[in-house]
Amino acid sequence: MRNRESTRKKIIGVRERRYTFSLARNEQLYRAIFELHNQKQFSVTQLCQAANVSRSGYYKWIKSVPSQREKQAIEIGQEIKRIFKASDSTFGVIRIQCALKRELGLSINHKTIRRALHIMNLKSEIRRVKPKYNWTQSNAVYTKENIIGRNFVANKANEKWFTDISYLKYGNQQKAYISAVIDAYDKSIVSYVISKENNNQLVIDTIQKAFENNPKAKPIIHSDRGFQYTSQSYHNLRLKHQFSSSMSRPSKCLDNQPIESFWGTFKSEYYYRRQFESYPSLHTGIDSYIDYYSNKRYVPKFGGLTPLEYRKIA
Repeated sequence: MRNRESTRKKIIGVRERRYTFSLARNEQLYRAIFELHNQKQFSVTQLCQAANVSRSGYYKWIKSVPSQREKQAIEIGQEIKRIFKASDSTFGVIRIQCALKRELGLSINHKTIRRALHIMNLKSEIRRVKPKYNWTQSNAVYTKENIIGRNFVANKANEKWFTDISYLKYGNQQKAYISAVIDAYDKSIVSYVISKENNNQLVIDTIQKAFENNPKAKPIIHSDRGFQYTSQSYHNLRLKHQFSSSMSRPSKCLDNQPIESFWGTFKSEYYYRRQFESYPSLHTGIDSYIDYYSNKRYVPKFGGLTPLEYRKIA
């Protein structure tokens, strides 16, 4: 008997939440219909058809006096929508949950958030794309072994850095290159450089910038075996800053997983969803995304902190 009553209450609760989130989704439409009908004397039927809402739903809204619980559900639905839109439609359930906790102090069940997103027809637009890898013959003299060995866990900041180059396009199929260093400890971008040329200087500038930002660091820096990382200039830089070098095995892209994961996130959340008419617009866009990634993109495994927030408490 208790189980039957519990089941009945659960079903009623689900129906109530669906109804209140539907109100949150349609309330602006209902208000517009109400104003047009009263100010311009347009037909309610025609307005409802144009807005793709039912007349019965509109009249229920007119007659309804939401309970406190319904008002709270509507407000939560509106906050979920705001956070989702502010993330450029990239936040999923868990990051929205982090944002609600961080920004509003609300602890909302993930099922409630998922239901609200479904009812409001809000779907993440990101797509996961398998990256392409172009391998260039390396200099055997300065090739190093894979001392990381796919152990991507770091116990402190600046213990393990991962670096790589990715190419991008802008304008009329013109190419640009971004070189970056990511810290395995907090997933923060230690440094990055954007260039129209894929050469040794691009890598040297990236590593030099990383040490300028962290002058006392003595990390292991992992890379692939591309010509930039096996060059004489890179070898000289390693001696200058006294870092250890680790390199992926040939054709084993997963050996460099932390930075490859970042490329996938950057491209799916930002790059593939836009067109860049010029090199300056691409450069500005990358700067904007990395600032967002570092300071506004909450990481659930870090307790809802951003990469730079987590780095500061290390």
